[in-house]
Amino acid sequence: SPSQFDEHTLRMVSYKRLNPEDVQFSGTSLSEEPRPAQEEVPVSSRSLTHVIAAGLILLYVTGLWSLLVASLNMSLGFVSKAAAVEDASLLPRRPPCSITTGLLVVGALLLLLCGGWLLGTMFWLHRPSNQQPHRHPLPAPGSQTPDSLVGTGVNDTAAASRRVACGVIPEAWRFDCYPERGAVVTRELCEARSCCFIPASSRPAGRNGIPWCFYPRDFPSYSLVSMNDTSTGQKGTLVREVKTYYPADVLTLEVEIRHETDTRLRVRITDPSSPRFEVPISVPAATEKADSPAYVVELSRRPFGLIVKRRSTGVVLLNTTVAPLFYADQFLQMSTSLQSRFIYGLGEHRSAFLHDLQWNTLTMWARDVPPTEQTNLYGAHPFYLAMEDGGDAHGFFLLNSNAMDVVLQPAPALTWRTIGGILDFYVFLGPDPASVIGQYVEVIGNPSMPIYWALGYHLCRWGYNTSNSTWEVVKRLRNYGIPQDVQWNDIDYMDRFLDFTLDPTKFATLPDLVKDLHAHDQRYVMILDPGISSVQPEGAYWPYDEGLRRDVFIKDAEGKPLIGKVWPGLTAYPDFSDDVTHDWWFDNLQRFHEKVPFDGLWIDMNEPSNFLDGSTDGCPSNSLENPPYTPGILGGLLRAKTLCASAQQKQSIHYNMHSLYGLMEAKASARSRHTHTHTHTHKQDKNTERLLFFFVGMYSGHWLGDNRSQWKDLYTSIAGILTFNLLGIPLVGADICGFSEEPQEELCVRWTQLGAFYPFARNHNAIVMKPQDPTAFGPLARKAMKEALLLRYSLFPILYTLFHHAHVHGHTVARPLMFPKDVRTYGIDKQFLWGRSLLVTPVLDPGVDYVDGYFPEGLWYDYYTVTPLDKINLHLREGSISPTQVKRAQSADPLHLVSALSDDGSASGDLFWDDGESIDAYENDLYSYIVFDVAQVCVCVCVCVTKRNVTEALKLVSPEPRGLNGTITEVNVLIFHICSRQPFLNPRRRFPSKRPRIRAESAL
Repeated sequence: SPSQFDEHTLRMVSYKRLNPEDVQFSGTSLSEEPRPAQEEVPVSSRSLTHVIAAGLILLYVTGLWSLLVASLNMSLGFVSKAAAVEDASLLPRRPPCSITTGLLVVGALLLLLCGGWLLGTMFWLHRPSNQQPHRHPLPAPGSQTPDSLVGTGVNDTAAASRRVACGVIPEAWRFDCYPERGAVVTRELCEARSCCFIPASSRPAGRNGIPWCFYPRDFPSYSLVSMNDTSTGQKGTLVREVKTYYPADVLTLEVEIRHETDTRLRVRITDPSSPRFEVPISVPAATEKADSPAYVVELSRRPFGLIVKRRSTGVVLLNTTVAPLFYADQFLQMSTSLQSRFIYGLGEHRSAFLHDLQWNTLTMWARDVPPTEQTNLYGAHPFYLAMEDGGDAHGFFLLNSNAMDVVLQPAPALTWRTIGGILDFYVFLGPDPASVIGQYVEVIGNPSMPIYWALGYHLCRWGYNTSNSTWEVVKRLRNYGIPQDVQWNDIDYMDRFLDFTLDPTKFATLPDLVKDLHAHDQRYVMILDPGISSVQPEGAYWPYDEGLRRDVFIKDAEGKPLIGKVWPGLTAYPDFSDDVTHDWWFDNLQRFHEKVPFDGLWIDMNEPSNFLDGSTDGCPSNSLENPPYTPGILGGLLRAKTLCASAQQKQSIHYNMHSLYGLMEAKASARSRHTHTHTHTHKQDKNTERLLFFFVGMYSGHWLGDNRSQWKDLYTSIAGILTFNLLGIPLVGADICGFSEEPQEELCVRWTQLGAFYPFARNHNAIVMKPQDPTAFGPLARKAMKEALLLRYSLFPILYTLFHHAHVHGHTVARPLMFPKDVRTYGIDKQFLWGRSLLVTPVLDPGVDYVDGYFPEGLWYDYYTVTPLDKINLHLREGSISPTQVKRAQSADPLHLVSALSDDGSASGDLFWDDGESIDAYENDLYSYIVFDVAQVCVCVCVCVTKRNVTEALKLVSPEPRGLNGTITEVNVLIFHICSRQPFLNPRRRFPSKRPRIRAESAL
């Protein structure tokens, strides 16, 4: 068909100039409203009484009797008028006395009363208070108590007083006492839980509304009854005297505070009388208390609460006194105030990069569902990064794998609500975002180093139907000179969708295709689902027969293999929490590798996914399947489109292990990779998966699931990429051009331009949809996609070095424009950086010839010397040196250093280099690391940090003739500068299509 992509739509967009006050972000509103938590200081009822008393003394002395009476009426206004009349009618009548006598008597009594109150006030001011700081602030001046709270009789006086106390809690600080979904909360139900009931004034009750039923300040909680020092911190005992409305309260708890490092605090709250499930992952174990912690820990004894402050600024990072602590067998809840409204992380959800705090509930329970707002998706990552008002950053990580809700509210505050395990959490002090991520990754494990070819362009679709049609697509890309490193196949390569099989008719030539890929220095990746067919004739399907023999499958409550249903029909599910299953998995991979020498694994549907709810036999009716509280899970049941929560695994029940399933499979696959490497090729294979848990970056990458071919999905992919980099999983990408729905040419071009800067770049679409690889479109679109991919390949040295820093130091690869001193960058999710220097500003809307872009303070260079019309906007930050290569860096191709000078003529950069294939090259000292510096026009490469000698580092010799391999014969240094030396200090600029450059080039 004729191309729909013309010169106008191919134009490189320019930047529109706006003033700083015009800046708006796509995420949560960043208005400059003052936060009530800083102005509305908590005031006790006792302090209000003494303020009134002081006013009464002043009025008495000045003799303003009428004003005194009015003041008394207002101060005592919470007493019901009806009750006052009723009380008056019960008093015996007395003879009237003169007005003068009455006034003298009243005045004398008031003078005595005020004197007593004054003495009481002085005494109160000089004694320590039991009330802890940072509790609910009072409402803003002028707020009214609802009329519905006023009592109607003498017996209602106590209830009326309680309702007044409830009414002074601001809406933003109301913590939900009745979070069960689907319940119609009435006053009777709410007050039966001893909670406050006030219909919200601004919006109806609901999932994302102000709670109508919320905790009063005096709701019973735990008390700290003892605290002792330990080698790493303190350990104490918590006691609850009043049971809650959830069954099986744990009335006595142990709290342990560990000062693990100067920037990492760990707190564990456990049941000392009975062991509970804990996430079976190893974490760093501190043996002594930190010497100079950057935090201060304060304790509230009654009710128990924990307050963590930054030592240098006094800023409160964590404050659990704002709501009661719950710790029942299947309901654990802890709330905290937040220092600001800038909260990130908490994956996996489809949302803006900056989370919305307007009564936003995020549910975590792995689920196979296309990315959808307000839905629990493929993985669970209970970690958030918070930016503080002064530009510092901190992080919080709850080490818990059970189903949970995370509730964000505008106070700002956050509530963790989980249905199992323990409360085991970390606070990371940063103080900058990069440091926070590094400290978090130090706990969960640094991400693995990808293979060099994994950085290339990957192509896949569900619906190639035959190996020959797959082969034809590969050949077309070669003919058009479009770079491609990896070809994938979806489940259509399998025989009847059975794992570890090959369709003998449609994919008979697959081994030949893989051989051809290898001959052209390309790779092959295949999909595997965890479900193993259970209905094949005995002896006909080795994976199931051998699995039964080794007892590797998850069992139902009766001890039989649990049977679900996925693509091959009825299936059993391997229990990857058992090491025996790891061996069985490796044996299956090895047997299939002998038939088809694949290079990587795509492990899919490992939520685990199930076309049934639970199993073919259903699930038991018990508290595991129907807990007292169920988080906001899609489908409303823990077993919805997955396994029974009561299913049995080696390490625990599925109720506890569900969201760990993908992690365990990735771990088994990575273990197979290492075993395969050490016994066969000495090269590493690649794993990419959909579901993941917070330790998965150690073993694999991630793609963002079955997105749609829509402009909105193009935009939301950026937030997904940035969020997973914060979560310690830098090898991440979205399906370029979208998975489902028909692809549009303009959208696919723009998506390829953006996808060229995904850390993991794969084009993938669904069955029955039209092809969307670059060769499927017209000449202009094809050319634009090709140029975008060639640009990516030229930047491989930068990208590979960034992955090295992620692997060794826990850095991000794709990172947000989160400049700590510039609050306007906190909500940007339409631009992002590679590392600290390469700014990407993609086109995210159809039919436009400009985009709005934000430049943080400093000097930024257009990456292109002469800007073409069909490229993505790319800019370099001053002071950076970026190593690049020509196309795919064939043997002996030179590297280039692109230097973006600062005002003083300086710049620096670095390069990590290895053979691109060996496992643990850094750990085994098989690498070179080179630092480049520019001073004025002098380029120095003399600073070389390497675990080889300097000569070998500069030669960069490898034994095989691939991009990384061969000798670098020269390094060209490109130095350019904008003619007009004005820094880009304005927040937004519109760039014309061409900018003059002065370029100097010399050989080194």
